[in-house]
Amino acid sequence: MGRIVMSGPQNVSLDGVVQDPDGQEGFGRGGWFVEFGGTDLEEWNKLALEDALGAEAWLLGRRSYEFFGMRWRPRSGELADRLNSMPKYVVSSTLEDPAWDNSIVLKGDVVSEISKLKHELEGDIVVPASYQLGRTLIEHDLVDELRLVVFPVVLGAGERLFGETTARKPTRLVDSRTIGDGLAFLTYEFVRDA
Repeated sequence: MGRIVMSGPQNVSLDGVVQDPDGQEGFGRGGWFVEFGGTDLEEWNKLALEDALGAEAWLLGRRSYEFFGMRWRPRSGELADRLNSMPKYVVSSTLEDPAWDNSIVLKGDVVSEISKLKHELEGDIVVPASYQLGRTLIEHDLVDELRLVVFPVVLGAGERLFGETTARKPTRLVDSRTIGDGLAFLTYEFVRDA
């Protein structure tokens, strides 16, 4: 059985904002990834490659799928080659003909489609950047692990990784380390009721 892992790695500000890390969405406080990642981004790239090599597949919402596809399809190199060749599942009710290699569109009820996917695949099914999809998966107890890279900035506004839930979602810290000199890499597992 597969495990849903929010990673890629999942980049967040110190106050949990995930919106517009590269500044291309037009959010007034966007662009924080490069601005506050600084010299640590080389180590971040190694982490991203490690994450991609360990993934069975990627699971994305449509906007993230289109963003990553435009960014990685024309590239080459170890990380680009891995992302371009790995299986990708995109949740969308409107996407008909996915352009990125090895992509499958999941239509219908998100919860049941992803539950089936977890039973069909082995290994890590990584959800990069798709915070809206991630919120749905967390709400329905489908996420098994969070891998967060925390950037040293408080943005004070913007879309946050976590939305409201109908119940508490306990987690357990299973790993923590620094990336370069200023980034924190935290891994949490969701604690399920016994």
